[in-house]
Amino acid sequence: MTVADDRIAMADVSTESLDDWFERLEKMPVPEGFRVEIVGGSICMTPQRDTRWHIIRRIVRAVEDRFGMDIHLFSDVRIDFPGHGNGFCPDVAKLRDGAEKDETGHWRYQDVEFVAEVVSQATAANDYGPKKTAYAVAEVPVCLVADPCQGRCHVYTRPKDGEYVTETTVGFGHDLDLTGTVLGLTLSTADFPRD
Repeated sequence: MTVADDRIAMADVSTESLDDWFERLEKMPVPEGFRVEIVGGSICMTPQRDTRWHIIRRIVRAVEDRFGMDIHLFSDVRIDFPGHGNGFCPDVAKLRDGAEKDETGHWRYQDVEFVAEVVSQATAANDYGPKKTAYAVAEVPVCLVADPCQGRCHVYTRPKDGEYVTETTVGFGHDLDLTGTVLGLTLSTADFPRD
């Protein structure tokens, strides 16, 4: 058993309790244009901004151009990740071919091949902290954090023992070479807007 296996076994929260939390959240008057997810057992509501959406749309378009429209590619869809109370809604998540929902009707984190988070001032601490850690513990092969505040993209690969071994940073305006990853593409950041 690896350190990551130990962390997953010790820190998992049952899907049922997350289901209960999300059911309660659905009954709350969440303002339109806000995204809700649970990170480390804390409810996080963040406003959707046009800068974030433009970047998300460009990432989604590049992945769909590479793999076609019939892949499992989501934005803001709940996936429960290892750790205490981690019901994340990644900005972009690509699942492996053949991925299917589990017996409770949820997508499995074990099938996630790629995640992208687009940072805002309100989400930066989660995106660079507990979410990135949970993605590494879950052994998601590629984690992209696009940061319009910094004007940079950070790509994390090679998860091992709950951490990413490799980080590549590219400034907006430069191509992001992901050809050596499960995505097998070059992502242009030329039109990524800054905050």
